[in-house]
Amino acid sequence: MTALTAPRSTHATRFERMLLTTAAGIDRFVESRLERRTWTTPPLDAQSQAADTRADALAMGAVGMLPR
Repeated sequence: MTALTAPRSTHATRFERMLLTTAAGIDRFVESRLERRTWTTPPLDAQSQAADTRADALAMGAVGMLPR
């Protein structure tokens, strides 16, 4: 954020401003990756997923609904 809001009279060279802009871009990239990872659900193993699907189908069958 410093690179975007700093006034031009801070005696920073063009190279230093470029480095600050690059660092801010990398920070945004890392932050978006970490945020995306927190929303992913852990993988389920096939056996527990099949057992859950079977239990749901049995529950629907018990009340007279056919599972799709």
